Amino acid sequence: MANATVKVGIWVRLEAKPERAQALQELLTGALPLAQDEAATLVWFAVKLGPTTYGVFDAFADEAGRQAHTAGRIAAALMAHADELLAQPPKLEMTEVLAAKLP
Repeated sequence: MANATVKVGIWVRLEAKPERAQALQELLTGALPLAQDEAATLVWFAVKLGPTTYGVFDAFADEAGRQAHTAGRIAAALMAHADELLAQPPKLEMTEVLAAKLP
């Protein structure tokens, strides 16, 4: 990863139904092994922003990596449970990475 250049990312904001916040948190923490299996996903973070608000940020070397991720198992798992877990549809923002510090 140290030699990879991070150029593009995705920021996803997720608002859980209040009674389903813990289930969404468990889905996100459980997705880490899936992210680790994605060679093109250079960085992946699942974060908690508030009692029912979560976010995911991931970054890639190129658009092909980003597209592979959006068509991958994490997105499929989230969308399979979206109606059950989310108070509103996920808000996705495609980002351009201007600078990054990686391990």
